[in-house]
Amino acid sequence: MGPVTRAWIDDLSALSPDVVAVRRLIGSDYRSARRELRRRAGPGSAAAVLAQQEAVADALAAVLAEIPDELLRAPGGEEDWNVAQAFSHTTGARRGLARAGALAAREEWPVEPPKVVPGVPGAADASREALLALLDKSRRSMAESAAAIAGHESDPCPLDHPLIGRLRCGEWLLFAGVHDLMHLEQLHRLADAAG
Repeated sequence: MGPVTRAWIDDLSALSPDVVAVRRLIGSDYRSARRELRRRAGPGSAAAVLAQQEAVADALAAVLAEIPDELLRAPGGEEDWNVAQAFSHTTGARRGLARAGALAAREEWPVEPPKVVPGVPGAADASREALLALLDKSRRSMAESAAAIAGHESDPCPLDHPLIGRLRCGEWLLFAGVHDLMHLEQLHRLADAAG
């Protein structure tokens, strides 16, 4: 996926500058994106990153409100998933990635570490209300994780993601928003295509 250039992203950038800056690099310069992720998710960043995650969640809720009901069952821009599956995948990833950083920050990393399986879709028949409930659940989970990560942003996290590798606790909190943004782009493209 290439760089983000749509006008809506410029509006979101005012509220989520770190998330958008890293996302803009991911598609074109992965090495620079990792450096930028580290720079923007350092000591003392958890509260600011959480505020940015809230803005991204607001944007996810807004685009979900805009799309017609029939689009929930349309192809969702990821593998063979529909929109409902892609949206609920996004909310699950928000919880899981931030929670990994929180577990490491609290020194509660399990002896048997969780295996990361990217690309797990959500329920194909989820309603708009169910998707919004999942988004709310992810907001609460992210706030809890950010509280645990605060003061531990630079601590190492043993989560080994097959696509991203290992990041520090604060970097996982920020990367969760970058992942959200990738799916938000898909939703905007679908909404635009639907007119």
